Amino acid sequence: MENTFDFFVGTWDSVHRRRREPLTGSDEWYEFAGYTRCWNIFDGLGNIDEVVFPDQGFSGATLRLYNADRDEWSLYWANSKLGLGLPPNVGRFDDTGIGTFLCEEDFRGTPIICRYRWSDITADSARWEQAFSTDRGETWETNWIAEFRRTS
Repeated sequence: MENTFDFFVGTWDSVHRRRREPLTGSDEWYEFAGYTRCWNIFDGLGNIDEVVFPDQGFSGATLRLYNADRDEWSLYWANSKLGLGLPPNVGRFDDTGIGTFLCEEDFRGTPIICRYRWSDITADSARWEQAFSTDRGETWETNWIAEFRRTS
């Protein structure tokens, strides 16, 4: 299971949709482009991607590290506006190929669980979603969706 992020190695174009005001009841979204390059480290036991959002004025990076003893990944997100300030999202891929990664954090003064989900993975495409839960995972509000298309 340690090489489950091998699918993302390479370069990607992406279309991102973000909810303007998460956890407010608003359903207003906006769309923007992203460009990602990803590579493995530690013979696949680690993975790094860098994403640039030219129209949004920031870029980001994810460091993914595999813990073989626990058979899970820790995903650390940082960006050029805020740096690294959040705990890692931790989880794994299930037998159907869907990866679910969770962390507890604070969003604008509200305790939440943040969920990253990878799905619809093929050789040339993938989908990533971020969702928040304010009720310990009973319900989720998706607030960021990215559709990736491989360029190399």
